[in-house]
Amino acid sequence: MSDGPASPDALAGLVGRLEQAAARLREDDLPPDEAASLVERCAALAAEASAELERRARDAGAERPAGGGSHGGS
Repeated sequence: MSDGPASPDALAGLVGRLEQAAARLREDDLPPDEAASLVERCAALAAEASAELERRARDAGAERPAGGGSHGGS
């Protein structure tokens, strides 16, 4: 991934790669060393997805007006 703005499909791509890895992990003929490698890859993909979600939340917060939310307080 790049350090620039994330593409709208970045999270979907990460989810797809996680789904593929999970499907492979469910296969009966998976050698233990490949399973271990896939588990590590899943952890890395999950970390990337988490960072993408945090970036989106931060960006969404930056787009809100400075006055706060629309739920009226007192």
